[in-house]
Amino acid sequence: MTLNIDLLISVVLAFIMFGIGLSVPASSFRNVFVYPKAMIIGLSAQMIGLPLLAFIIAYLSGLPPAYQVGIIILAACPGGTTSGFLTYLFKGNVALSISMTTVNSFITLITIPLIVNLGLLAFYGVTSEIHLPVIDTIIKIFTVTIIPAAAGVAVKSWKPRFASRVEYPLKIVFSILFAVVLLVMVFAGEQEGGSGITTEQVLKLLPVMLIMNLLSFIYGFMSGKIPGMGYRTSFTLGIEVSMQNTTLAFLVGNIILHSHDMIKPALVYAMFSFITALLFSMVVKWMNKAPILGEFRN
Repeated sequence: MTLNIDLLISVVLAFIMFGIGLSVPASSFRNVFVYPKAMIIGLSAQMIGLPLLAFIIAYLSGLPPAYQVGIIILAACPGGTTSGFLTYLFKGNVALSISMTTVNSFITLITIPLIVNLGLLAFYGVTSEIHLPVIDTIIKIFTVTIIPAAAGVAVKSWKPRFASRVEYPLKIVFSILFAVVLLVMVFAGEQEGGSGITTEQVLKLLPVMLIMNLLSFIYGFMSGKIPGMGYRTSFTLGIEVSMQNTTLAFLVGNIILHSHDMIKPALVYAMFSFITALLFSMVVKWMNKAPILGEFRN
């Protein structure tokens, strides 16, 4: 049953990434790399700033060491399909979002062992040999994210009128599918591939994870706004920094480190982060005086 749910989630996410690709002209990706300022700032915020923030929060939280390391694991796993979907839904810089997700997925093969070992050393006084399954990770990145998005971009270039016609209906379909994925991940039991987390554990972790989520939104957004980038790019960076790859966090905590407790912070984060991201998106759109699902003014 676990395998079936994992397969279902992967198929749904791949379908969403295809739809996201339908909204992005191929020229947008060229601009990201020709003018890499936003990419460099965003990756620095994800790979350096966010882990530093997580260490401070974990240290001040007073939580058990397993939960503290779990916070570090979560911060070491940035990006993912969720950020791309939200950026697409609210008309952010989708090309930047997909490009960051692609690049940081490979960078994390190096940074995750380093950051997580620092967390183990800080809160347990020990380190661990952490080796991500490189081939499996790369295959999953390409099959769930890169290939579907590239296929969508190709269709956009080949049939632009068709892509524009189906964009709005697909947003509705994707929203429903994504809600189903989140419900499965949060409420299914451990034997069925879900979390199996208790109410007591949720209440213990919720305040700390909410603080981390709020600070991540602010930090990501301001990392774009302070250097003078517009609302569209600053919004995208806020989403990218705050929305974590919880699936990868589950892999590191549960399968590699063999700790059920270390994945609990990521599970709690996944329960509410999509909702807070919606609120963040609406606030930024209001600040920019732009329609909620329309284009940014700058």
